[in-house]
Amino acid sequence: MGKDNKKILLTFDVEEFDLPQEYGICLPLAEQMAIGKQGLDVLKELLDDKATSCTLFTTANFALKYPAQVAMLSLDHEIASHAFFHSSFKREDLLNSRQVLEDIISKKVYGLRMPRMQKIEGGWIKKAGYSYDSSVNPTWIPGRYNNFRSPRTTYNENGITRVPASVSANFRIPLFWLAFKNLPYAYFKRLALQAFGKDGYLSLYFHTWEFVDLSNYNLPTMIKRKSGSELLHKLKRLISDLKNEGTFSTIQSFLDIGAEEYVQRSRLRVEG
Repeated sequence: MGKDNKKILLTFDVEEFDLPQEYGICLPLAEQMAIGKQGLDVLKELLDDKATSCTLFTTANFALKYPAQVAMLSLDHEIASHAFFHSSFKREDLLNSRQVLEDIISKKVYGLRMPRMQKIEGGWIKKAGYSYDSSVNPTWIPGRYNNFRSPRTTYNENGITRVPASVSANFRIPLFWLAFKNLPYAYFKRLALQAFGKDGYLSLYFHTWEFVDLSNYNLPTMIKRKSGSELLHKLKRLISDLKNEGTFSTIQSFLDIGAEEYVQRSRLRVEG
């Protein structure tokens, strides 16, 4: 498979910064929104690069606060749903979120990612009008979820395509935002390229608020270290290195080319 056919699915959760609530810190909603928006502004240079197409999983709550910015981003990137609110959920939020986002961007919304990668029934997703879900991290995160038995790569389930976050080819080490922050760059890159080589594609996710200086918040060190400009520099380095290995794609564009067949061909090449 040539470089142009190997896809990197770079995704960001665009949301209100409510993470401190998990640690007993209550921030006003206005501050939560401002931090999420500030991180989005920091990423502007990256998002302006048309060679780095990505998928932005956006809460309807955030999109209603900043509709012009979300609509502008939809011109070059995929806007997908991150439910309605980040801190609370009702089943009807699935449909309502999709409809709000579609009204703002004047395009169809295909994908969903639940806040905090919450497990969600495929039937609910399908009934709300989505065609894919990216809420599966096929690994074990203590206190959060145990998905060791979930498929590592894209699969269909009850009419919904599941697009899991990437994990390492061996031992399922998660290649998500916390790993990128805390692992040495060379080690993370090695794990990512191993997964890329085996799976034929790579699915990574971050949050916009990570790219704001979080040092003044009373959060665990593993969360607030390497935030702001330091993290942005590290991500730019990763993007530059990955451009040598493949091309960036939105999730929906990846699925349009037939992801299951794509993954199967990649496996046959590795096994052969």
